[in-house]
Amino acid sequence: MEQRGSPDRTWYLVLDGATDVVTRSRDFARRALAAWHWLPAATQEARDAADDVLLLVSEVVANACLHGGGPSALLMDCDEERLRIEVTDGNPAPPVPVRAGTRRGQPGGHGLLIMDRLARRWGTRPGPHGKCVWLEVAAPAGVRNPGPR
Repeated sequence: MEQRGSPDRTWYLVLDGATDVVTRSRDFARRALAAWHWLPAATQEARDAADDVLLLVSEVVANACLHGGGPSALLMDCDEERLRIEVTDGNPAPPVPVRAGTRRGQPGGHGLLIMDRLARRWGTRPGPHGKCVWLEVAAPAGVRNPGPR
């Protein structure tokens, strides 16, 4: 089930029981970015910011699939200063970063490193049926996102 506002500030996607959740979430994020005028991007900075958001959505949803028992929902909340992304899953344990050098040359294990590098900040909070992993990225200069505060 999908709920979204167009071009509302907050977009919400229910993922519980859905298939192909990474692709579904990435497509949903792309539509939200277009509604908020991040896409099509007018500058290289805006293109880079949108690409970062799509990568971060893919990573946090994939991490929920691999380590959280599957994502329950994706929430994206955008204002003039930042975009907040939240993914809920059924595992109450917070994500644990892979120690440097322990997975050299192996795929996977880099999601939290990517979040550290691309997100302005990120964290987790417990929920009634698991946890929420959230992250924030800065809105690109010149992009003024819709929606009342």
